[in-house]
Amino acid sequence: MRIHRSCIELSTSGHGQMVDLTARITEESKRSGIQRGLIHLFAVGSTVALGTIEFEPGLLKDLPTLMDELAPPDRRYHHDATWHDGNGHSHLQATLLGASLTLPLEGGQPILGTWQQVFLMECDIRPRQRRVVVTIFGE
Repeated sequence: MRIHRSCIELSTSGHGQMVDLTARITEESKRSGIQRGLIHLFAVGSTVALGTIEFEPGLLKDLPTLMDELAPPDRRYHHDATWHDGNGHSHLQATLLGASLTLPLEGGQPILGTWQQVFLMECDIRPRQRRVVVTIFGE
C-alpha cells in the first residue's frame, strides 16, 4: 500500500462561505499516482467543515441558512460568555457538519456522483486561512 499526503491551503472571507474543493482533490489524486484506494480529507480548525453537496447557487445559500437556523448567530452561547469572541455558533455549526470526509478512489479519480462536489464551509465570523490535509492511500 502506498500513502500520499499533501495540504490544500486557502483563504476564506467569513461566515457561510462555501468553497468547491473538487478540482483540487482530483488534482491531488492524479499527483499521488495511486489508482485505487481512499482519499481522506481533514479540515484543520474547530470552526470549519467539509462535506459533499450539489455546488449550485441555491444550495450555496440554503446550507448556510439552515446552519444559522440550527445554531443561530444571535443566540447566547456559553462559549461566547467565556471567550467573548462571538463565534459560539461557529463551533457548533462546524461540529454538526464535521471536519473530515473520506471518498473512494478508482482509476486515479475520486468517485463522486454527477451532481456531487466536495465543499469546505467557513463557519467562523471572520476571514481565515484554512488548511485541508489530504491523505490518499491505496495501490
